[in-house]
Amino acid sequence: MNKLTCGAALAALSLAVPGAALAQRAPAAAIIVVDTERVYRECNACRAAQTQLQSQITAAQQRAQALGQPIQSESQSLEQAARAAANQQGAARTAAEASLQQRLTALQARQNSANQELARLEENIQSSRANVVRQINVRLNPIISQVMTARGANLALDTSATLARAQGMDVTAEVLAALNQQLPSVTVTPLPRQQAPTGR
Repeated sequence: MNKLTCGAALAALSLAVPGAALAQRAPAAAIIVVDTERVYRECNACRAAQTQLQSQITAAQQRAQALGQPIQSESQSLEQAARAAANQQGAARTAAEASLQQRLTALQARQNSANQELARLEENIQSSRANVVRQINVRLNPIISQVMTARGANLALDTSATLARAQGMDVTAEVLAALNQQLPSVTVTPLPRQQAPTGR
């Protein structure tokens, strides 16, 4: 009985050892943490791009005011003319209403044109912002990988994904310095438009 018990124990042990060996093959997590929000806020190229984007936004707002003020004035004038036409009779009223309709049609066309122009401006700003982020990410991701290698880490997390961490795990300043060196500026222009496929 002792032999059977001993044999069973050895068999169980031999079965357990490969599983333990497999479990030991997974490396222990060596983690670095990067505050990407700070990187996007503080990098030199990011600050310069933000200034340019803000200029585009301000210009779009000014253009919206320039387009909107005459439209608003004409709209108020039409309301006054409509009240005046309501007090007229016969042919005079018919002529006034016909004139009002022409003015209203022209106003609607101006408003549609203004809305389209402002939509294009907004689209360009959003596309420029996306292009800036794309250019930064092209450099940022390899830099984070390089810092991981230099630190012997096998996992990088964003600060926003952590609840608590040791101070030495945060490599944001190191990543930021490398990004400033490798990417002094970015182009603040809309993303290239993809060409539509040509038909056969």
